[in-house]
Amino acid sequence: MDTTEQMYSDFPKVIVYVLVATYAALFMLFRSVLLPLKAVILNVMSILASFGALVFVFQQGHFQSVLGFSSEGFTEATVPILLFCIVFGLSMDYEVFLLSRVKEEYDAGAGNTAAVATGMERSGRVITSAALVMVLVSAGFATGDILIVKALGFGTALAILIDSSVVRALLAPALMRVFGDANWWAPRFLRPRP
Repeated sequence: MDTTEQMYSDFPKVIVYVLVATYAALFMLFRSVLLPLKAVILNVMSILASFGALVFVFQQGHFQSVLGFSSEGFTEATVPILLFCIVFGLSMDYEVFLLSRVKEEYDAGAGNTAAVATGMERSGRVITSAALVMVLVSAGFATGDILIVKALGFGTALAILIDSSVVRALLAPALMRVFGDANWWAPRFLRPRP
């Protein structure tokens, strides 16, 4: 109990630090106020979906026979922390890859809609392929006998699957299309000089 309490006493600070540092890095990279915020929110959505699935499967005991385990009625305390670190890093990697390609098109003179479509077209296969490899590797861990490894593998595989199929393929481009040119707004001092 002391170990768990100690881990979770600092975990909220770590989450805030990671979110703020990620926002700041993406803000400087893409020279945009809105894109980093969207990226952080969508990454958090993927993580929260995997946390919910962990509770549903490993805490409440659904699919025990399929995954070959007996539910203990709780989720191992280290799993959410490890899952946050792994999934946030992978999700951000996919986001940066996608946004970099979209920004290249936008900077080359394409409109927002065309830049998003071309960026998705040119990076979508790479993101999907990389995500598929990670899902398969993580799913391999989900077949293990050690419960914490099984939970980490399942949570990671599901989070990456959701992130690459729903978040990166649907939500990110749809939101960028809806936001239009507001995606690229930045304070005057950050805008590149002509």
